[in-house]
Amino acid sequence: MFFLLSKFLGLLVLPSNLVIEIGLVGIVLSLTSFRRLASWLIVTSVVLTAFVGFSPLGNILMLPLEQRFPPWDPSRGPPDGIIVLGGSIIPETAAARGDDSALNEAAERITATVELARKYPNARIIFTGGNASLFENAPSEAAIAVRELVALGIAPDRITAEEQSRNTIENAVFSRLIAQPKPGERWLLVTSAFHTPRAIAVFRAADFPVEPYPVDYRTRGLGDVVRSFPSVADGLARTDFAMHEWIGLLAYRLTGRTRELFPAP
Repeated sequence: MFFLLSKFLGLLVLPSNLVIEIGLVGIVLSLTSFRRLASWLIVTSVVLTAFVGFSPLGNILMLPLEQRFPPWDPSRGPPDGIIVLGGSIIPETAAARGDDSALNEAAERITATVELARKYPNARIIFTGGNASLFENAPSEAAIAVRELVALGIAPDRITAEEQSRNTIENAVFSRLIAQPKPGERWLLVTSAFHTPRAIAVFRAADFPVEPYPVDYRTRGLGDVVRSFPSVADGLARTDFAMHEWIGLLAYRLTGRTRELFPAP
């Protein structure tokens, strides 16, 4: 129930959907006697779309997430294992096209894992990610990812596919069951930099100590707080990604699924 509710509510409150919803309510009200309110809502929708789309708001929301955890320091020695979170493959496209390399803009989760696997040949690899879609009966992302990692030269006996999880909470719980981490072992967590705070909070709540390995940065640094977007679509997309994480952090903390609102290193 939590999974379904979180998915539906998450879609409703995404900024790009919210501004359109305001405009749609205005259009509906324009057919009634509430025409003044309708006009106000329609204008508000257009103004908010332009503001969110063109302003640096998306970068302002994204930067604290991406800056929260520094890049991983390899000087402490090699890891015993690597957890890779799903989100870099489009299972529906992969299934429809028969192409396991149907990667999205988070593809660095895959490429960084390949680099780590080659640098640390004794590290175990767990790719965690099932089918998180509400409507598509697609194959699990983990199964596709394992085939892609093998195609890129990683020995199949080093990789385990965790195919049941549908969200970050289940990623952590099921990965821990597979990894069975021993005291003193060091496990890396590979995920997008903006998703790292929420992922770390969840893994800590699952009593699985991991070291963040943030990849897939969307911002260039602090200078982006004053850098606008060239198109409304770009700004809306960046704001959606950032707000999804902030809402997720708050929801997980309020429902007791994490012990920290905004975890620190």
